[in-house]
Amino acid sequence: MKLLYLEWASFGNKDMKDAFLKEGFTLVCFPFSNKESRQDKFVEEKLTEALHKETPDFIFSFNYFPLVSNVCKKENIRYISWVYDSPYVMLYSYTVINPCNTIYIFDKELCMEFQHAGIHTIHYLPMAANAERLDTLIPIEHQDHNNKTPLADTAYCTSDHSPFLYDISFVGSLYTERHNFFERMTTLSDYTKGYLDALMSAQMNIQGCNFIQDSLSPIMDDLYQALPMDPNSDGVETREYLYSQYVINRKITGLERTHILQEISARHAMDLFTHDRTFTLPNLINHGPVDNFSEMPLVFKQSRINLNISLRSIKSGIPQRAFDIMGIGGFLLSNYQADFLDDFIPGEDFDYYESTDDLLAKIDYYLAHDDERAAISKNGHEKIVKAHTYRHRVREMLAT
Repeated sequence: MKLLYLEWASFGNKDMKDAFLKEGFTLVCFPFSNKESRQDKFVEEKLTEALHKETPDFIFSFNYFPLVSNVCKKENIRYISWVYDSPYVMLYSYTVINPCNTIYIFDKELCMEFQHAGIHTIHYLPMAANAERLDTLIPIEHQDHNNKTPLADTAYCTSDHSPFLYDISFVGSLYTERHNFFERMTTLSDYTKGYLDALMSAQMNIQGCNFIQDSLSPIMDDLYQALPMDPNSDGVETREYLYSQYVINRKITGLERTHILQEISARHAMDLFTHDRTFTLPNLINHGPVDNFSEMPLVFKQSRINLNISLRSIKSGIPQRAFDIMGIGGFLLSNYQADFLDDFIPGEDFDYYESTDDLLAKIDYYLAHDDERAAISKNGHEKIVKAHTYRHRVREMLAT
């Protein structure tokens, strides 16, 4: 089979193309920009020309683009997309119901919401890891220019006996660097500020249920005056969706991650890999950002404990970070996400925490029980290899 692969600066490009090729597909890459996602006559014409020239069996892209769907509908060709971003406002485009679409999302609860609304072009598909590639990664000399500490050492390779460089690591955004819309709302009334403080405080104490979007009606006018955000003309998203997912849940995630890092670093050495190089805490080393493809997996492999603190807009899904940690044989300690329980066993393949106190207790436990931690890492890696690689996901797509 031949597919037209929309190639843009997405996560997982190389791994996904490798999976398609190993499953026997012929790939034709079409350069694309996610900035052209809704409407662009020039891009539509170029894509149509490529379809006529190459006659692929279907188009594939990471994330979903209304522009592509409309072209596929017109040309009567299947459009398969796999959405890894959350939130992702283009899922609320009118074009989602185009019959040419097969859209996969990694969050089962969100998928069920769409299906209960009668939208059957959206399906559930968890993320994956390229364990075959990850298992071949060998640490290379890398100097952290801020802290002058090595990220890896060329003297050894990533095996079950590799020495650890870090006790506890977190790789991810603190939502202080970019997309920080919350801080732009400088004209909010005292009432709205108090309302938001109480709402965010309550949400931070609850895992597995997000009530922000349903709680914004009393303050929507004030939010809009402080930071105007309007739904797209070709979409059904509400203002409540935009403010909850793109503003408030990001703020809550940043507050939560900062709080957790503060609590951990008060008791243990902590290593952070993030874009915000200005973030500092006693007993914490901020290494700055790492490359997702080659450097980040080595951090996971060489950390005794890898934290996953999910973005609050993810309802039940397993973030990509978790698959990459287990995919290279790292130990994963995550907040609770319901979709984990479909495929992984807590305390056997990974573990999760239910509160900050529970997290701190489990960190103490796993740092003191090397053999148990190593066994869990091994089991998680074996589960990824057996059922959760990109090649597995390609087969599942074809089955659908």
